[in-house]
Order: sequence, then C-alpha cells, then structure tokens
Amino acid sequence: MRTLNWPDCGNARDLGGLGDVRPGRLVRSDNLDQLTAAGLAAVESAGITRFVDLRSAWECETFPSPYVADPRWCNVPLWDPADPDVSDLDLYEQYRVLVDDYAGRVATAITTIAEAPPGCVAVNCHAGKDRTGVVIALTLDLLGVPHDVIATDYGTPPETILRLLTHVQHRYGGTRTYLLQSGATAEQLAGLRTRFTGVKPVT
Repeated sequence: MRTLNWPDCGNARDLGGLGDVRPGRLVRSDNLDQLTAAGLAAVESAGITRFVDLRSAWECETFPSPYVADPRWCNVPLWDPADPDVSDLDLYEQYRVLVDDYAGRVATAITTIAEAPPGCVAVNCHAGKDRTGVVIALTLDLLGVPHDVIATDYGTPPETILRLLTHVQHRYGGTRTYLLQSGATAEQLAGLRTRFTGVKPVT
C-alpha cells in the first residue's frame, strides 16, 4: 500500500501490496472534487478505467466529481436521504446497518468494481473512510487479505472494521456468501480475484 500524491485529495492510496493485491489495480480516495489540475493529471497517469463513487445523489450534485460526464464514472450510493437516520449510532453500528439492511447496495458497489474494464479502479466517498472503508474491507476480505492487514489499511480505530468482518463471518458465513446472497454472482466474484491478484480461483 502506498499513499498517492493526488493534489488536493488527502486520503488517496494504492492498495497494491496488501495480501496478493497487485499495485496499480485498486485505489481508494476521498472526494475527487478536490482535485487540482496537477491532481487531475496524476489521476490520468494512474490509468483509471472506472471511478466508483459511493456518495449520495445530493453529495454528487453539491460537490460534483470532475468525472461526472466521463463514462468511467459510476455513482453507486450506499445511503439514500430517505433512509432512517443512523448518525447517532456508533460507527460499528452504522456499518452493521449498512451491511445488513442495504446488502444489495453493497453488493452492487463490489460488482461494479468487479466488472470494470481492464485497468485500475478508484473507489471514493466523501472522506474516503467510512463507506469506502466498508466496501474496500469486504473486497480485500474476498481477496484473502488477512483481517489485521485490512484493519491497518482502514485506519483508526481498527477494532471497528474488525468487528464488522467478524459480524459478516458469524451472520452470513463470510464475505463471499454474503455477497452471493445479496445479488453478486460467482462469476463476478471470481473475476474480482483474478483482476486484482492475477490468481484464478480453483474451480
């Protein structure tokens, strides 16, 4: 994993090196509306073939991505303004509600990553921590990255994402089963592993 210099994003990093993830395949970041001209040039040099923007429609309208008219940009909102307000819950409970109550949205985000054209995929929300953190954690878990490594990438407090991964394991039997039950196909999940690690799943 390495921090990327994408001015003026403050939380952009290449996840290559985490487990078997190859460099230049999967990037996470905060809101791309902060990009300067130098930042835009840096993003283009990264060979991004899909931007997966997890923000709400309101956020996308208020803080528009510079790629909103670009066919590479895909908006997959994880929260809807009409959803019950869970902001008074602690972070783990917010994540648990997202995973349990809006599983289809989470699965759509991950399958959107899986079906991207060959190249690098960038995933972002507003701060690049919570919504992005959940989607990336589940993606890395699917790719076999150890939970302690996932927690280190997530940041602080690492216990939050570890509790979520444990919840997914106990309630659903693991991330793969959770995603299959939520609308993803076995082919999509197998393709995800191949594109980011170069390793074809054993059938």
